Amino acid sequence: MLGILGRKVASQGNPSWGLEQGLRAIASRAFSSSAKEMTVRDALNSALDEEMSADPKVFLMGEEVGEYQGAYKISKGLLEKYGPERVLDTPITEAGFTGIGVGAAYYGLRPVIEFMTFNFSMQAIDHIINSAAKSNYMSAGQMSVPIVFRGPNGAAAGVGAQHSQCFAAWYSSCPGLKVLAPYNSEDARGLLKAAIRDPDPVVFLENELLYGESFPVSAEALDSSFCLPIGKAKIECEGKDVTITAFSKMVGYALKAAEILAKDGISAEVINLRSIRPLDRSTINTSVRKTNRLVTVEEGFPQHGIGAEICASVLEDSFEYLDAPVERIAGADVPMPYAANLERMAVPQVEDIVRAAKRTCYRASSLAAAA
Repeated sequence: MLGILGRKVASQGNPSWGLEQGLRAIASRAFSSSAKEMTVRDALNSALDEEMSADPKVFLMGEEVGEYQGAYKISKGLLEKYGPERVLDTPITEAGFTGIGVGAAYYGLRPVIEFMTFNFSMQAIDHIINSAAKSNYMSAGQMSVPIVFRGPNGAAAGVGAQHSQCFAAWYSSCPGLKVLAPYNSEDARGLLKAAIRDPDPVVFLENELLYGESFPVSAEALDSSFCLPIGKAKIECEGKDVTITAFSKMVGYALKAAEILAKDGISAEVINLRSIRPLDRSTINTSVRKTNRLVTVEEGFPQHGIGAEICASVLEDSFEYLDAPVERIAGADVPMPYAANLERMAVPQVEDIVRAAKRTCYRASSLAAAA
């Protein structure tokens, strides 16, 4: 058997590899070739389905979640499977159905409230902040509010200022809320399951442009018991020269920037925050103490943003490890333009991240020169 494996290593691996290294490489290729692909949309749908099946107290409520199967088809098939008592279509009245959801959570049910866009959650922010977020504290821990507020957050494409804002900084500034922002399909499945099972209110910020994106998912992530811990970031790729933090769609941009930087000899470590509140300060600071440089990336406005909070944390805990000023990449400090060319200028791009990383490494940037 070892002889057969040895010949396989010789034929498929690098000639300089030993047997053990070769076997690991072949096993890795075999795993990656058999990994299942899943869209973020299907990941969210399957998480909702499994949690509703496991717990009869879980129900979904929002505009067009039932008969239309969701504005983005996240709730496809759920009305047929669970009926109108657990998949509730509502009028266009966010304040009304959000308040009903919070009241249901007071009585031990586990509502999942869908906003067609988080911009519309402004109509319901009194229930989210003053009712859901504060009740546990104001009742001295006697009242838990197990509710999830979910829907697309941030910029989409060509939908203007009133449908494009990122609310991560808004909601993560409020004690009593947990705020999650998935990037890929495993994030979406594992974090939504965690949010539904959590005893506290969770704001779950999805991204419309990611719904149709496919990502590989492990066999572990496909198990119905799969769940990701709230408050824990993920290092998407390891590096030694600069740390890049990002969440939601910006993680993909950061990974593309890391590929470009690698061609110029800069090794970037990309951290997928996953959880905005609680924020995994330990993982961020540990990475910065290794790389000695930091670039934060977010779609939202720069003032009082997630990047600003990360900067404060690093300056408080790891200032003496920094070899360069922290770079913050954020959306432009203007309402989102409607014109496509201006819209592109208003949100961070891969080249912005590359330039910032090169500045922290004191490397001349051909991109900056070209600009």
